[in-house]
Amino acid sequence: MLELINKATVASIDVDAQCCFSPLCPDELPVPEGHHIVDELNAQAKFASLRVGSKDAHPPEAIWVATTDYPMFTPIQGENVDVRWVRHAVPGTRGFELLPGLPKVTEYDFFVWKGIEPDLHPYGICYHDFAEQLSTGLIEFLRTRHIRTVIVGGLATDYCVKVSVLQLCQAGFHVWVNLAACRGLNEQTEAIAIERMEAAGARMFTSATHIAEQFE
Repeated sequence: MLELINKATVASIDVDAQCCFSPLCPDELPVPEGHHIVDELNAQAKFASLRVGSKDAHPPEAIWVATTDYPMFTPIQGENVDVRWVRHAVPGTRGFELLPGLPKVTEYDFFVWKGIEPDLHPYGICYHDFAEQLSTGLIEFLRTRHIRTVIVGGLATDYCVKVSVLQLCQAGFHVWVNLAACRGLNEQTEAIAIERMEAAGARMFTSATHIAEQFE
């Protein structure tokens, strides 16, 4: 049993909990059951003093957008892109919006918009670039607020959640992943992602109810 946690040192993080990553937008990147994570994200936030969110925010003509000739997952050359994806998370569209039931963006304590430039497609919430040199400011914000533990949920487990968790572990935070607040694109890659996060030091929780045991 871990030492009981002080809520003042905890932040809750909603990674890319957007409509484009759910069946609400079937023509973008619908993660199976992606729209079913809202209650768990809201529940985990009750154990934190701060709530952080992020969104993908992509231009419609980004260089990584898949085409007929170059379909999704086709490799693409570039310092901050790796493979092609279906166009998604374009500001002003339904896919860009947070899932229904989450707070307004302005109600979060800190918010990150990712991938605004046409030649950037970062996955993690902490850095704009693959080399992890250009900070989004999240790590610095958490440190100035004396946060030691972060509770992470969002979409998708095998991509943006995984990379965000790895970055937060590397930055020295105690990282708890609420698996009930996450969904993956693929069962196999999701399982690999969980293994990688655990190997980096992250702790997996089955639900917010499981997390509550740390505060009793």
